[in-house]
Amino acid sequence: MVSTIRKRDGRIENFDKSKIVNAILKAMNHEFVNDREYADKIADKIQNLENDIISVEEIQNLVEVELMKSQYKNVAKAYILYREKRNVARGRQTYDTYMGIVNIIANEVTKENANMNTDTPAGMMMKFASESSKPFVIDMLLSDTAKDYVKSNYIHIHDADYYPTKSLTCIQHPLDRILKNGFHSGHGSSRPAKRIETAAIIACISMESIQNEMHGGQAIPAFDFYLAPYVRYTFIEELEKVEKLTGADLSAHKNAEFDDYVNVPLDGLEGEERYVQHAMNLTVNRVHQAMESFIHNMNTIHSRGGNQVVFSSINYGTDTSAEGRCIIREILNSTYRGVGNGETPIFPIQIWKKKRGVSYLPTDKNYDLYKLACKVTAKRFFPNFLNLDASYNQHEKWDINDPQRFLYETATMGCRTRVFENRHGEKTSIGRGNLSFTTINIVKLALECRDISDKDERYREFFKKLDKCIDIAAAQLYDRYSFQRTALKKQFPMLMSGMWENSESIGYDDQVKNLLKTGTLGIGFIGLAETLIALTGKHHGESEEAQELGLKIVSYMRDRINEISSDKNLNYSLLATPAEGLSGKFTKKDREQFGMIKDITDKEYYTNSSHVPVWYKCSVEHKARIEAPYHDMERGGHIFYVELDGDATHNPECVMQTVDLMDKYNIGYGSVNHTRNRCLSCGFENAEKDIKACPNCGSENIDVIQRITGYLVGSVNNWNSAKKAELKDRITHDI
Repeated sequence: MVSTIRKRDGRIENFDKSKIVNAILKAMNHEFVNDREYADKIADKIQNLENDIISVEEIQNLVEVELMKSQYKNVAKAYILYREKRNVARGRQTYDTYMGIVNIIANEVTKENANMNTDTPAGMMMKFASESSKPFVIDMLLSDTAKDYVKSNYIHIHDADYYPTKSLTCIQHPLDRILKNGFHSGHGSSRPAKRIETAAIIACISMESIQNEMHGGQAIPAFDFYLAPYVRYTFIEELEKVEKLTGADLSAHKNAEFDDYVNVPLDGLEGEERYVQHAMNLTVNRVHQAMESFIHNMNTIHSRGGNQVVFSSINYGTDTSAEGRCIIREILNSTYRGVGNGETPIFPIQIWKKKRGVSYLPTDKNYDLYKLACKVTAKRFFPNFLNLDASYNQHEKWDINDPQRFLYETATMGCRTRVFENRHGEKTSIGRGNLSFTTINIVKLALECRDISDKDERYREFFKKLDKCIDIAAAQLYDRYSFQRTALKKQFPMLMSGMWENSESIGYDDQVKNLLKTGTLGIGFIGLAETLIALTGKHHGESEEAQELGLKIVSYMRDRINEISSDKNLNYSLLATPAEGLSGKFTKKDREQFGMIKDITDKEYYTNSSHVPVWYKCSVEHKARIEAPYHDMERGGHIFYVELDGDATHNPECVMQTVDLMDKYNIGYGSVNHTRNRCLSCGFENAEKDIKACPNCGSENIDVIQRITGYLVGSVNNWNSAKKAELKDRITHDI
């Protein structure tokens, strides 16, 4: 007797006779026939076969044979015709997707990732692989419940195309380990660094190599601390050159303490003072060139198909040593100058670590560099600002006198991903990252409850649905985590060579298993603003009642996720989803189901996570006050945006005012948006909105740069339609 059935995708399920009966009855209804007894007879005959397992195709073939032998030959034809149509439909959808890639058509598939050029051969191959992988994942790797919730538009599994590879999302690189010990990646090995140029190159190679072993971003958590020792090595090298040329003994200066490394003219200096300053000037120049090459490499070396450079971030700002300050100053100076012909570098995303007593107050050692950082941000968008003084970003072991204090400083990915708390070891960002994340469409849940007249009942039903979605998202993430744990160390030759925490403790052919428990599993959400409009009529930026409900929703998600973390003993966290391609996917499907609803589905996008809508006019302080409380709950990552009007280059003080608000309202991470136009013909730059032609030379070859979800894209022309619509709706905030 048949007990199981093999689906087209290879999955094995329990045999269900009723499905055969229903399929036959549908064909009969098409011919205005209703003979359930005969349909049951066919199904029984199939079930009573001696086979233990049977395929879908075999079942359909047998149904056709039995119908053709009966008086219902017209029903058999209807059944065959429906079967053929389903096969054609399956193939047609795949064909249309693939031909869109072949013909380089700009659509939601080819524009899913703004940093990928799918017009190139390698980009095409990436998209072919991606689109082929997704249905395999849905059919083969997801539970029936997760599959149903994906297809029903309740959840979205990020980077689902990478699911079969068992890869992880991101990592904060412990760069000091490979700078001190060297590394092996592919063919050949790298020796430990001895000078700043080598250290900068290894920093690039570290991120470029691991980028090909992961599906998300790469970050360096303490760029200034890690590279600082190589400034001193370079200085000693320059001193030794001077010694050889002059015969002077400068050994006393090799380990001397300096307040700073500054390039000073040699006029009027004599003897050892002149020699030492000359060596220092040469050192500063070399550091600048090393930082310049680092930025240039991160913007030009393609680490993936589709001309993709590394999705990279660097955190810095709290090293107050002379060498650390030199690194900070020159990375900022190089960024301000731009790359190539003066273009704004889009990577790495730079993050200034703001800390009272170190890098924020006028009396702080690095205050001058903080002011420089604000100047650079006003022109080049970066650095963003990470608030180490936020209550949830502090570490009880942090000590300003500890030269290793960076171990206890949180760091972030530029997009917003945050890893700090840890159920399986020290609270730190270093050597850890996100494993995977899944986003809940809370707008759909609200739309399903929108017509319930009683407010209390409407809210109860919403939270009931939300509770179910959280459970399903958490279960899906656990399934993926269990799958990832079966990966072998050799699948990630550089990542698992000591970069991921404790990875040096397992053998080459061992499974990664328990190593992954230090990573995070992110449950994200999108569209709080639209959710509140559906439930209350207004969003949280315009209504105290809506804000109260918004905080209740997000705190409920936080509390439930914390319960799941305790139950599973894993680092689940709530993430304020950085929606790029997703921003329009949820909306499009919800519009098809619920129709066009003002301020909810009448746009091409849902508002990112807990942000006040981009189209709502308000002051920067109002926006900060509304969004700030959510950051403490969104421990998996969050960001605060400010949209400035005009050319911020002439007003770096507005950047400082924004950081002041972050300090005032306990905001964890923030950035300043503005428009930057560049004429590709003459190099002229300005911040004019909707510029059509260059005011300097008249050229219409204008490159417009803006921030998309925490990072920049070389041109907004690469954005998908939903993000372009969002950009068009963005309204500036009054300082």
